[in-house]
Amino acid sequence: MGYVVTALRENPELAIFLTLALGFLIGRVRIGSFSLGTVVGTLLAGVLVGQLDIQVPPIVKTVFFDLFLFTTGYKVGPQFFRGLRKDALPQLALTVVLCVTCLLSAWVAARLLGYDVGTAAGLLAGAFTESTVLGTAADAINRLDLPAAERTALANNIPVAYAVTYLIGTAFVVWFLPTVGPRLMGVNLREEARKLQEQMVGAEEAEPGVQSAFQRFTVRAYRVANDRMVNRTVAELEARTADLRVFICRIRHDGQIVEPTPTTVIHKDDVVAVITRTELLASRGTEIGPEVDDRILLDFPQEFVDVVVTNRAVVGKTLRELAASDLARGVFLRGLVRVGQPMPFTPGTRIDRGDVLSVVGSRRDVAQAEKAIGYADRETVATDMIFVGLGIVIGGLVGLLTVTVAGVPITLTASGGALIMGLVFGWLRAVRPTFGRIPEAARWVFDTVGLTVFIGVVGLSAGPSFVSGLQRSGASLVLVGLVVAALPHTVAILFGRYVLRMNPVILLGACSGAGTVTAALRALQEEAHSKLPALGYTVPYALGNILLTAWGPVIVALMR
Repeated sequence: MGYVVTALRENPELAIFLTLALGFLIGRVRIGSFSLGTVVGTLLAGVLVGQLDIQVPPIVKTVFFDLFLFTTGYKVGPQFFRGLRKDALPQLALTVVLCVTCLLSAWVAARLLGYDVGTAAGLLAGAFTESTVLGTAADAINRLDLPAAERTALANNIPVAYAVTYLIGTAFVVWFLPTVGPRLMGVNLREEARKLQEQMVGAEEAEPGVQSAFQRFTVRAYRVANDRMVNRTVAELEARTADLRVFICRIRHDGQIVEPTPTTVIHKDDVVAVITRTELLASRGTEIGPEVDDRILLDFPQEFVDVVVTNRAVVGKTLRELAASDLARGVFLRGLVRVGQPMPFTPGTRIDRGDVLSVVGSRRDVAQAEKAIGYADRETVATDMIFVGLGIVIGGLVGLLTVTVAGVPITLTASGGALIMGLVFGWLRAVRPTFGRIPEAARWVFDTVGLTVFIGVVGLSAGPSFVSGLQRSGASLVLVGLVVAALPHTVAILFGRYVLRMNPVILLGACSGAGTVTAALRALQEEAHSKLPALGYTVPYALGNILLTAWGPVIVALMR
């Protein structure tokens, strides 16, 4: 055992991976319908492993936290900017209510229990997971007209109260928002997320590995028996069905496979592979002749691909005009995405530059359409790390800018800047999808692993202080931390639902952002089985960071 402890202390990266393994294991344990989830599980595992006095460089959690925040912004950037004008005002009002309640509840609790200034500031910082309060409050205490020894003692009480209430407040709020929050509103979070998803894109988010059994377009083989088709060219036959869009992909003639051209002639008893809408083949396919089972004829490469519109000659055309041209021969439209948003479409829908057309057809026909329309944005496992790296750097530089208001320095911090730039870069990717691809698997790593590593390192670092803080301050600080953490979120949920009439999914995401409890956002997403709570997170997170940071000197002034 001594060997293991020494190895973990000398190699803190091993302690991080042990924390992740234990945290994910704890998060999977279910008691009835209740489970802690990976975020809280990792936090508790970090506290447990942290009792071994593991020293992890702070830069580790910062790196992974920035990856998590940038990815969060990247995923919701398009929806964020579309909904900003409509949804920003309620979200801003909710943030102000929650943050003011945070300040008042911490101040009242500290007054009632006789806490000193340092403990009150640590309570505020920890219960609302706003570490920047430590700096602003400590700076305000050091400016008080008190003996140097007393100022030092008060400042030293800040991290003690912070260590205790941070873990209590984080774990409680991460559990409270997805579990109790929906019950306060009388809603089912998962069902509300499904409804919101349908309102936004008209369909549920696809589950990994699951797709609809219905296929809108298909290919079948028929033996030509209709005399009206005999001795006709492919171009003639396809022109006769131009309004229905029926195409001949391959032909078997005298036992040989023929790749047709527009001038290829169809003969009696040829077997033709026909592609069109499934319902059309079901209702009228036998007009060609009897359907046959010809696996070899039908065994040709068919491609499903997203084509980004960049050709100016295509921009402004309607889908009907594009379909009638030779550019789209043999290719069918499965979906249209504009600025990251799936769009309903009709034959009269006009094409914009940057639209993403999801098409299906034979590889040969898709390649022709791709050259004529723009370029194919094919699935890849490679992440555009130039895009990711520059996004976090630029965001960090912006976030580090400081604005002084009434003598209080206000900053988003580098991590907050990473979130903001993630929003911008995610929107840019949606508007100009020619760069910046982050595959789904990479997003999972940046998102889930990024956050859990951050939370695990927090637990490892705060573990020893948590125990010593309990010994010094007593169990009362734990109970106070629970009350102070829960009350503002309760007020905000009721205010947002019954006064502002906010959507429950957006509302709970806004609460996690306004309270800067980033871990709660992930817990909400896990409970909702949806990324949509992040739509309410970003604006409140930015304002919440500013307000809660400003509360540091304010609570010092109130306590004095």
